[in-house]
Amino acid sequence: MARIPSSLEQSSARPTQPGQRNDASGSHGRMFGDWWDYFLVRIVFASACTAAGFHFHPFGLRPSVAAAMGLLSSLAVILFEMRLQRASMRRLIGAVVGAILGLLAALLLNLVLTHTTIPEGSRSFLGVGVLLVMMYIGLVLGATKGELLNLQALGGLFGSERSGRRVSKLLDTSVIIDGRIADVCEAHFLDGTVVIPRFVLRELQLVADSPDALKRQRGRRGLEVLQRIQKMAHLEIEVTDEDFPQVVDVDLKLIELARRHDATIVTNDYNLNKVASLQGIEVLNVNQLANALKPVVLPGESMRVFILREGKEYNQGVAYLDDGTMVVVDNAKKMITKTVDIIVTSVHQTTAGKMIFGRLDERSDHSPRASVAAEGSVGPAASAAVAASAASATKPGFVTESSRAETYPRAADAPGERPARPLVPETRQD
Repeated sequence: MARIPSSLEQSSARPTQPGQRNDASGSHGRMFGDWWDYFLVRIVFASACTAAGFHFHPFGLRPSVAAAMGLLSSLAVILFEMRLQRASMRRLIGAVVGAILGLLAALLLNLVLTHTTIPEGSRSFLGVGVLLVMMYIGLVLGATKGELLNLQALGGLFGSERSGRRVSKLLDTSVIIDGRIADVCEAHFLDGTVVIPRFVLRELQLVADSPDALKRQRGRRGLEVLQRIQKMAHLEIEVTDEDFPQVVDVDLKLIELARRHDATIVTNDYNLNKVASLQGIEVLNVNQLANALKPVVLPGESMRVFILREGKEYNQGVAYLDDGTMVVVDNAKKMITKTVDIIVTSVHQTTAGKMIFGRLDERSDHSPRASVAAEGSVGPAASAAVAASAASATKPGFVTESSRAETYPRAADAPGERPARPLVPETRQD
């Protein structure tokens, strides 16, 4: 039975101080010094509050009780300060502006109360109550709407400050099983905080415990990918226990979790990509990244391809590039199992990839002798594959991979997946 790695089980979502890093080289001493600086300042502040309460003992309290009240007040202020450190500059500015507007509104209301016939004691209580209520409303609303502020409009006054909001990346089950996300992280194209929800780990474990051998192998490979990602020093791996019991589908749970924490979903699932994008959630699609990194082919360029099988249309041949891109060649039916030079005529781009259309290069010699020589340049592996295909095609009842498909797959028919490459090149008997 496949088990979730213990290192992932022990991981938990934990907030980090701004500027904190996960690497231990050089940052440990710096963070240790910063921690001691904060600690000493807070100790001095708490001691000053305690001494002031003991010396002045306000409200007629005994010195010991007043000192305890001063200590509790200082602890409350320190906790409030620690919470403010996690807020972004936009939220802080919004909170300050909102609190000031609340104070102004309370001042105007108190001016109105002074011209009423309300008794002095009740009027003082209403004045303090209005002050607290208006200041609280202004503070909360200003902090909530502060993210809408555009600090760049202030002439770059706060342009050098890094954003205090840590954008987390939520990993989907499909992208973990796919495995390419580990290479992307290793190349530092993905950094910061990587969040793995507990319900994704459960789904991955169910796949690893599947009675189907293929699914079981994919699930275990996903667990190995997670262990590989966790060992990367520039990443911070967090496992969150947040769940949505009322939501059954894992994809919908990911969308709700991303919406709650303003996170980004990393996936290669075409449907999840579309649904999350429609709901305004950022999505990083590994398939789109792979398509963007494919070499650019322009019409008129020449290339050498190996014709694997017959195409859908009359007299067409189909080949594949190393990255899985399908190449459809006109008038190449007679060149199946041959390596030929072609001229690119057009490139058809879709959301799932691209298809290249071309024609035989008339400047090249496509005679049988040249084709045999070209076959030799393919290498021993391709020659062995062609020989095995020719031998197997003579056996009764043998069905090749290409003979099972009546038409070659189009790139748009399988969104998010590249067309499968035939296992054995098709051979034809005249």
